Amino acid sequence: MEEEQKQLQYVISKIRDIRVQKSISQLELSVKSNLSQSFLASIEKGKKQPSVLTLLRIANALDVSPKCFFPANENNSKDEVKETIIDLVRSL
Repeated sequence: MEEEQKQLQYVISKIRDIRVQKSISQLELSVKSNLSQSFLASIEKGKKQPSVLTLLRIANALDVSPKCFFPANENNSKDEVKETIIDLVRSL
């Protein structure tokens, strides 16, 4: 469970980092993603956990691939990466 929390924290920090890097406000992201600004703020503060659909909306609004929200580890096989994503989704 601790590993899942670390992975979730990574996803949350990537959302904020990309948003800030692209100079997009939470309000602008909320309009582009059709999510409320307060919900996005709650995600970035770690109070809410984004669903897969929410991650897809955010990625689309930020004009990035959803896979950028997940840590890349070249030592992991495709099955290990798949299992990591499945575990993260199950924790939501």
